[in-house]
Amino acid sequence: MSPNQLETVSRPDSPPAPHVSRRAPAGPRPTTPVPRRPPRDPRVPPPPPTAPTWAHRLVPATVRGALAGLGWWENPIPQPPSGHLDQVLAVLEKYGWCQSLDTDPLGRMCIRGAQGLLERTGHVTPAVRDRAVDHMQTALAQAGITMQFFTWNDLPGQEFSHVTTLITRAARHARQIGE
Repeated sequence: MSPNQLETVSRPDSPPAPHVSRRAPAGPRPTTPVPRRPPRDPRVPPPPPTAPTWAHRLVPATVRGALAGLGWWENPIPQPPSGHLDQVLAVLEKYGWCQSLDTDPLGRMCIRGAQGLLERTGHVTPAVRDRAVDHMQTALAQAGITMQFFTWNDLPGQEFSHVTTLITRAARHARQIGE
């Protein structure tokens, strides 16, 4: 008997051990369901992205795209303009808002900096980002402001509550037209 095998010891006072089969039961094998992402409720803004992983920072976008095509990489799902604007607001609330710089030394961002972060991490495409900018410009025009949103962001005395109002109105406008 090899040392890896167990010896069956029977005692005269114990009942015989039941036979245990080590074979799998006959019949079809059970399948495990493939996990699927639940559909996103359009009324709930998507969560802000976390900082990109090192792999995401080091692997070029073209390589990430090729790996995603093979199923070896999962890129974020790009959002429509309304979802992108909601994410911009969530990024600004999470990391902080600043003026004059896309990203300041403390990690705070202006509107354009938050959009750049979302584009670099794959949460928005350049075309959708441009549509979101159009919606922000429309919201500014409705308020009688004719300057670019990033110039408006940098005005002296500008407050985060005004930025929040602009982005919220732009996102609402985008939703109203189905974007």
